[in-house]
This record gives sequence, C-alpha cells and structure tokens, in this order.
Amino acid sequence: MTKARIAPSESARSATTAVAVRASTADTKGSINLRIETGTRQLIDDAAAVLGKTRTEFMVESARRQAVDVLLDQRLFTLDPERYDAFMQALDNPPAPGPKLKALLRRTPAWQK
Repeated sequence: MTKARIAPSESARSATTAVAVRASTADTKGSINLRIETGTRQLIDDAAAVLGKTRTEFMVESARRQAVDVLLDQRLFTLDPERYDAFMQALDNPPAPGPKLKALLRRTPAWQK
C-alpha cells in the first residue's frame, strides 16, 4: 500500500480523500455466488436486518470473522509457563532418529527416480 503525503496546510477533507484513494486502488472486488435453501437465506436476512446491515455486509463480515478464527486456530496457540518450558525443551532437544526415520532418509525420493 502506498502512503500519500499531505501538506500541513491541507484540510482534513484532503486527508480523507487521500485515504479513500489509497483504499480504492488497493481494493479489487470479485463476486461469490451461493445457492442456499430459502430458510437459510431468510435466517441470514433476518439476522442482517437486526444489525442494520445488508445481506452482503452480514455474510462478508461473518465469513471474514470465521476465516480469521480458523486461521488463528491453526497458527496460534498459547501455553502456560510450565507447558511453554516443556515445549521449548522438546524443540531444543529432539529425540534421536529411530530406525524408520533412518530408513526413510536413505530412500531415493520418487521425484529423483
């Protein structure tokens, strides 16, 4: 993302314009088409209406939140200090390779055959 410089004499309106220009050049939009049951669509519409949002706003926000949760669940974990120490100890001192690992490393990879 590029940054726009704004002279100190310019008004807040210019700052808003600069931000809008940056956002519009970075945002390209696509579409997602879904086929859903009538009852599910109505449920989504009702929930969106309660929040004062359109169906699209509601679905995009919900999907984005769920996507972040899934990715964080796969990439981020927390440990208490005792478990963290045990985890770091295991990383710093891996077990010696067993016979199956040694055999695997001696094999010629399929892509080199």
